[in-house]
Amino acid sequence: MKVKQTLAQIAAVAVGIAVVTALHYLTSPSFILWHQLFQRLYYLPIIYAAIQFGLRGGLIASTCTALCYIPHIHMAWHNMPNYTTNQYAEVIVFFLVGTITGVLADRGREQRMELETASRQLAQVNRDLQNSFEQIKRADRLSAIGQLSASLAHEIRNPLASISGATNLVESTKTSEEMRRASIAIIHKEIERLNRLLTNLLDFARPRQPEFRAVQPGQLIDAIINLAGHSAQQKGITILKDVPPSVPTFECDPEQMKQVVLNLMINAVQAMTAPGEIVLSARQYDSSVMIRVRDHGTGIDDQDLDNIFNPFFTTKDSGTGLGLSVVYQIVTQHGGTVTAERNTDRGMTFSVVVPQRRGRQS
Repeated sequence: MKVKQTLAQIAAVAVGIAVVTALHYLTSPSFILWHQLFQRLYYLPIIYAAIQFGLRGGLIASTCTALCYIPHIHMAWHNMPNYTTNQYAEVIVFFLVGTITGVLADRGREQRMELETASRQLAQVNRDLQNSFEQIKRADRLSAIGQLSASLAHEIRNPLASISGATNLVESTKTSEEMRRASIAIIHKEIERLNRLLTNLLDFARPRQPEFRAVQPGQLIDAIINLAGHSAQQKGITILKDVPPSVPTFECDPEQMKQVVLNLMINAVQAMTAPGEIVLSARQYDSSVMIRVRDHGTGIDDQDLDNIFNPFFTTKDSGTGLGLSVVYQIVTQHGGTVTAERNTDRGMTFSVVVPQRRGRQS
């Protein structure tokens, strides 16, 4: 295919030179204006050859043109020395045009080849990076499985030990009725703890697809306050709601978004070791809605901020490290973002930004 294309280009150059030469020879020398026009037409095949074949093509086309045109100069205008001199000078210009155009074409071709080579190298580097990234992701998944196994083994062993000890007390004939009731209460408590652990694990491992509906931010926050308000009041914590009427509705899965804000709310309550305030606020943020949970707790160390949304990372003695991972996963499914920052005085502020309309990024 390439050979045929090259032959067609050579033929085009040859035909162009031949046609212009024929026009010269077939036109009477008395029509000097026409000959000057035909003379300029010679540049077309010369430039075309130089562009297609570089310096070599430009020189060959210029040489062929000169060989065809010089005899005509000698035959038609031998009795006009001044005009003849001008025509020979034009032949020199043929070579100059062919040479300059050919050099520029060769340089452009070299630059294109360099760009193509660089492009292929970049594509190879990109493929290598993708392969490395996939290997890293596989390593991360294996690491996560290892962390999950270790976390589950630790988290399940403790409740099972408590259940086993309480069961032995219940079965013992020497156990008093009061001790038996206390043991049964321990069994129920540890079962709830195991159930909570497995629920968090399933939420992280198999998150369901959101079912989007229009939700009022104020109503969402009211529901969270009703759910977590009692445990906060027991610690002397005041929950404040800050939602102006101008904050618009946004599309989300109500149950999943309640899970997100409730999780952040519970973390805020657990982080506060003394009475204080937790502020739940909502604002319009461009084409999104931002919900914030601000506490006056102990905060999170700077070196841990980059890891708090990673699976199984926790700063709590009894935490599983899945709560904030589930939050991150749900918010991401909604096309939003969740961030954490330290307050200037004390405590943390978690911000959830979700697009007002499904599929629109903030």
